[in-house]
Amino acid sequence: MKKNPDTLNDSNSPFSINNLYQLFLKHPSICTDTRKINKGDLFFALKGEHFNGNLYAVQALEMDAAYAIVDEEISNVGHPGRLIRVNNVLSCLQDLAAYHRNQFDIPFIAITGSNGKTTTKELVHAVLSEKYVTYTTAGNLNNHIGIPLTLLKIKKDAKMAIVEMGANHLREIAGYCVYTRPTHGIITNCGKAHMEGFGSIEGVRKGKGELYDYLRDNNGTAFVMWDYDYLREMSKNIREIVTYGSTAAQVTGVEETAMPYLRVRLTSVIPSDSMQTHLTGNYNLPNVLAAITVGKYFNVDQTAIKNGIENYIPSNNRSQLIRYGNNTIIMDSYNANPSSMKLAIDNFSHFPAANKILLLGAMAELGSSGAAEHEQIIRQIGATDWKEVILVGGDFLGIKHPYLTFSTAEEAGKWLSSRSFQNTAFLVKGSRSMQMEKSVESLKK
Repeated sequence: MKKNPDTLNDSNSPFSINNLYQLFLKHPSICTDTRKINKGDLFFALKGEHFNGNLYAVQALEMDAAYAIVDEEISNVGHPGRLIRVNNVLSCLQDLAAYHRNQFDIPFIAITGSNGKTTTKELVHAVLSEKYVTYTTAGNLNNHIGIPLTLLKIKKDAKMAIVEMGANHLREIAGYCVYTRPTHGIITNCGKAHMEGFGSIEGVRKGKGELYDYLRDNNGTAFVMWDYDYLREMSKNIREIVTYGSTAAQVTGVEETAMPYLRVRLTSVIPSDSMQTHLTGNYNLPNVLAAITVGKYFNVDQTAIKNGIENYIPSNNRSQLIRYGNNTIIMDSYNANPSSMKLAIDNFSHFPAANKILLLGAMAELGSSGAAEHEQIIRQIGATDWKEVILVGGDFLGIKHPYLTFSTAEEAGKWLSSRSFQNTAFLVKGSRSMQMEKSVESLKK
């Protein structure tokens, strides 16, 4: 049987990863969704539990993609030489990303953690961009598909690269490090997130700690939140450790106020200087300090660091403060786990408003500990007086409590729209699957 001359993974084929990379240099735009195809794209026909990109490969070519990379037998009638057959499209995408990564001799900063990694990534990017051409993860494309796509968007003018890494099971971060090859890294924290996959808080630390393991084995640098004893322990024997925190660190700072936005006063590096952020919540202090520390390490001047921090505006439902009329919404609905939920509720309890309403969606991926974690949140809620508490979905529905419950955010939104609120503050928080931002749509009108 004749071998397919376009088979990338065939050792006897002239089509190698280098051949594919030469095509990528001519067509440096990657697409995995035919709904977003642009002329000249390389279409990677990824497969998942509920989709098969191979079925759309010919359509991608008809929509002017330059080439389609597939891993199933597909007739190339009408598109000679434009279908590239490989053993596994996802592995091919990751291999191409690794090959591209290897063309750069610049700092690659990996960021992971249970909470705050996206905000930290955005702040670090804001600071470094004041001095360097810096590329970073778009949004939260931080998984086995998003990370290679992030790497492949880095252009030859790059001086810095920042890669966010998410994980919900062991060996995931280790796998990402193989082709990202980070030179520097940050673990924001290790909390009760993705317990279903990690199994325990010890599992979370082991999983996130795979970034430290890579840095340790490859003479890398770790930026470490020194207030957290467990990160001190986890980072031992890394070649270079740069510390930040509230005390006893190379870069220190404290919360000057968190209302309505966090203002940070630095107690080292830039003594007595304050930075006014656009972030809600004192839980963002470590994220701000991390960005300042990275900026200082890479010789961004003090004024530029301050500009980067102060000009960063959060988006995508993360630590946003939104005003509709005389009502205020703290929108932190992109995701939630027990650690971040508790911090958000505690911060909101100090918010300067007479009328405060909690709009909380259930927390996902907690496994067998789900009910107990939601019960702890109920107890925390009960320690403060609220104008109203609205709980949505998941384990909140199976726990006895005195608060309003709804199955979906849309149902909660209908209840809110039937009432008139004035001079009221809302905390909106929940796991991504709950889409809690939909609960306050009526307040915009």
